[in-house]
Amino acid sequence: MRRKLNSGFTLVEMIITIVIIGVGLAGVLTAFTTVIKSSADPMVRKQLISLAEGMAEEITQKPYAIGSGTITGCNRSSADDVRDYKTAYAAEQNICLPDGTSAGLTGYTIKVEMDDPATWNGIPNTIKIKVIAARGSDSFSVTTWRTDFAS
Repeated sequence: MRRKLNSGFTLVEMIITIVIIGVGLAGVLTAFTTVIKSSADPMVRKQLISLAEGMAEEITQKPYAIGSGTITGCNRSSADDVRDYKTAYAAEQNICLPDGTSAGLTGYTIKVEMDDPATWNGIPNTIKIKVIAARGSDSFSVTTWRTDFAS
């Protein structure tokens, strides 16, 4: 007599397979959700870096000698020396273009900390400038120095 071989899965094997696949998928989906939630972080970081570096460059391109211009509100078009930014951006300000119009970056702020002229590394008349761009709990700062290299 020959025995007939049964092929296929039993109900218990199918249930165990479904449970194992379900647990695996739940873990994978949880990992994807975490990655997707934090995927905007690199973009925010790049924007903070760009904002801080841009403002630091704008400040250091201004003349060292004190001029008569001032920054009114967010309008920086009349700024004519490095020190104009010290009082205008002593507290966090919203991001705007140099002419005072909105840059459309809600939630982003920028702040400038500036030391009085001093001697740094043997170089007289040096101003230390720190620009801090922030959004929520994220922030990025750039520190640079501006000297009176003309004199």
